[in-house]
Amino acid sequence: MAGEPQSDCLFCKIVAGEVPATIVRETETTVAFRDINPQAPSHVLVIPRLHYPDAASLAAAVPGVAADILREAGEVAAQEKVEGSGFRIVFNTGAGAGQTVFHAHAHVLGGRGLNWPPG
Repeated sequence: MAGEPQSDCLFCKIVAGEVPATIVRETETTVAFRDINPQAPSHVLVIPRLHYPDAASLAAAVPGVAADILREAGEVAAQEKVEGSGFRIVFNTGAGAGQTVFHAHAHVLGGRGLNWPPG
């Protein structure tokens, strides 16, 4: 059921503390941790504690938590000291867009030039 932890979800396991991650921030509704395959000097994922398969379904069901993710992305950028030079927030939605873990999450990338359009 949407919103409930999924036993086969890597990010649900990180939220539960069953899988280790380098946590950089936590709130009541979100967890932020370093990406294990960083694409920039600063690459942090911000995820909701609730399980929704993608950002669109999260925003439709619990818009306040989707807003929390965006707020935390800004806090991560400040903590990582990339807010002044610029940073990118990316939500991949669906396999065709590169989503590999089907638990809503935002990538916060910074610390290098980020060309447009992305790959």
